[in-house]
Amino acid sequence: MGKTDHPVKFELNHKDARTKARAGTLTTPHGTVPTPLFMPVGTQAALKTVHPELLGQTGARIILSNTYHLFLQPGTAVVARLGGLHDFMGWKGGPMLTDSGGFQVFSLPGRVITEEGVRFAFEKDGKQVFMGPEESIRAQNDLGADIIMAFDECIPYPAEHDYVADSVERTLRWAKRSLEAHARPQEQAIFGIVQGSVYPDLRERSARGLVELDFPGYAVGGVSVGEGHDLMKLAVEYSEPFLPQDKVRYLMGVGKPEDILEAIERGMDIFDCIIPSRFGRAGVFFTPTGKLRIHKKKYRKDRYAIDTNCKCPTCRDFSRAYLHHLFTVDEPLGKTLGTIHNIHFYMTLTATAREAILEDRFAQFKREFYKQYLADGAKQGG
Repeated sequence: MGKTDHPVKFELNHKDARTKARAGTLTTPHGTVPTPLFMPVGTQAALKTVHPELLGQTGARIILSNTYHLFLQPGTAVVARLGGLHDFMGWKGGPMLTDSGGFQVFSLPGRVITEEGVRFAFEKDGKQVFMGPEESIRAQNDLGADIIMAFDECIPYPAEHDYVADSVERTLRWAKRSLEAHARPQEQAIFGIVQGSVYPDLRERSARGLVELDFPGYAVGGVSVGEGHDLMKLAVEYSEPFLPQDKVRYLMGVGKPEDILEAIERGMDIFDCIIPSRFGRAGVFFTPTGKLRIHKKKYRKDRYAIDTNCKCPTCRDFSRAYLHHLFTVDEPLGKTLGTIHNIHFYMTLTATAREAILEDRFAQFKREFYKQYLADGAKQGG
């Protein structure tokens, strides 16, 4: 397949003058989106407690669903018969991405890894299930997302160099098999995933091997597996120099606002994580001055919005006192409103980062954000 035949294309609009931060445009069959960009996670073809139309009001442009979970229930063939993920879940807000299932499969106890793939027990009934590159790609072809991921081994931290070296080579072989199994290359773009744990030589080997296969986009995987903030930054730094400038870079499973900004500074473009939605359902709200925990008694009579400068539906219509009440009585609406606000916060963060990149002031923007978010966040009990 020629480079111009991919259904997903990336245009690099501008590079920050003082960092590796990038502003780009990602074009997909379901719309064009600006980068840097955060992608909310709808694991089971749904963002928990949030109607897709309301999700669109947060500014969300791409959402992610999980191949492993949908492979098991309801079955990806069922989703295909019902028109694919967009129709199945009623998402009209833009593109979708599915992961390969690797992260979930490799976190299961009792898994058996062979050259062919991974055998594991279904969590609910113990039934043995097999997934390899061909099964993962077939499932993702059924789901029909704009972007799908090559099957890889997500290596936990810590791991010995020799094991990681063997795993990287196997993942490269699986990447080639994933490409060969891809049955809808004119409709879905497949991304390769750089592994290598925290070893610079193995990150380089993985990235170079994937680039030889000419994927339309590349992900940096194997982070958010227990390595911590500083080693996550190193994993990105070890991978980024070997990735093409004209292809989108996706950092998988990251994370906290500070993680995202550090990754943008190191040349990453798109991100996903369950943190904003999970925290929102727990009553933890992200704000420019840190995290606000709405359960605290001091908010019981507080008439102000979570963030008086925020334009999300939650802050527009509801007070801290009302939100405190919802979480105190365990009213499900509280989880919805918390998720909406947090997703909007992340979307605003990446959009503002893009503006700073276009104006060659990303480092200044990051410093100013940290000064307010990290210092005042501690005062709020964040």
